Amino acid sequence: MTSLVSKLMAEFLGTALLLATVVGSGIMGVNLSAGNAGIALLANAAATSGVLYVLITLFAPISGAHFNPAVTLVMRMRGELGTVQAIAYIATQIGAACAGVILAHAMFELPLIQPGVHMRSGGAQWLSEGLATFGLVLTILIGARHRPGAMPALVASYIFAAYWFTASTSFANPAVTMARSLTQTFAGIRQVDVAGFVMAQIAGALLASVMAGFFVPHKRIAPNSLVSSKTD
Repeated sequence: MTSLVSKLMAEFLGTALLLATVVGSGIMGVNLSAGNAGIALLANAAATSGVLYVLITLFAPISGAHFNPAVTLVMRMRGELGTVQAIAYIATQIGAACAGVILAHAMFELPLIQPGVHMRSGGAQWLSEGLATFGLVLTILIGARHRPGAMPALVASYIFAAYWFTASTSFANPAVTMARSLTQTFAGIRQVDVAGFVMAQIAGALLASVMAGFFVPHKRIAPNSLVSSKTD
């Protein structure tokens, strides 16, 4: 069995690299798009979905590749991992996400910590985050049962699409949301807006867990067959 230390290392590396990609590709996209927000978002979405495919493929056999406290919470509720492991996963994911943002800033020679200034608040934004997380968790729960080998592609494809069909550009991840409040770049969010996003994400994840029961009767899945991500 993979040790808890190895699982936490996988969650740390995966989450940190995910955030470095989200923020770094946002910076690069803006720098190269000459102010065209559509091109910047396309670059951001493509880079994020691409790295998700790689990270899930590499780390799912080790930790399940959650990279997302909302997913870890649902897996704990479904009995896929214990309370201590779930708490350790979530703490690791949050710390790693912040480290990934700092790493992206360092690569582009920006101040390492920048309190977010992008306003992302209101009913439309919260609905978007709830829906984005609902779809992500539903994809994971149903995909893990019926198409486990396709999980990297399923999650990456969903996140790419969710960047474009949600008004919030699909954060869908509490750790990602908290970490992105530390940047003033394309991917940022104001710290005051974080709580609303996180509550919507958790609500969406819990609703997905309930809805999945209508399609997939609950049966414990081997923890290392489960995966997840973020976004944007």
